[in-house]
Amino acid sequence: MSVLRSCVFHGVTRPFYWRHRETTKELVSGFAAALLCGLRSKSSLPDVRERTLIAVKPDGVHRRLVGQIIQRFEQRGFKLVGLKMLQVSDDLLAQHYCHLRTKPFYPSLQEYMTLGPVVAMVWEGHNVVQTSRTMVGHTNPAEAQSGTVRGDFSIHVSRNVVHASDSREGAEREIQLWFQGKELLNWDSCDQTITCEP
Repeated sequence: MSVLRSCVFHGVTRPFYWRHRETTKELVSGFAAALLCGLRSKSSLPDVRERTLIAVKPDGVHRRLVGQIIQRFEQRGFKLVGLKMLQVSDDLLAQHYCHLRTKPFYPSLQEYMTLGPVVAMVWEGHNVVQTSRTMVGHTNPAEAQSGTVRGDFSIHVSRNVVHASDSREGAEREIQLWFQGKELLNWDSCDQTITCEP
């Protein structure tokens, strides 16, 4: 009787087992192929290599906000490819703010930007320039939405904590001013295919 049961059991379950095993193998090999394909095609994703300059200004550094600002960009999924702390020279400021040098407020801007060190960063990711501008918020903190860097931390338009490039062309120019090529790293984060695919 037990032999009969064994024969019936194996007769019923064996086809199911072999079908299940083959299906599992197909799923695993399909998943591996898709994963490999995703890894190979990551560089073809549009705008994944777009970069922008973000600089924490002296008031942000003095108030110890650097870590919180970095955290926001990391949590958004952007990749940090350049980071340094420096005391900004008058020459660098003159080049960075070349469109403002003739304005009557430029001397006070120059004084403000040299009050202490600045933390300059280059972030990379899909649509990073425009998204960063939104994250940073309006130049005037009174008009900046809550949840933005300036909306949460800034008090006055002359102390607005952070700078963000305003266009892709502007970002390229500013990055070249603030960073030498060897100071920027090209590296692939393990989640890039997932976080950057539009």
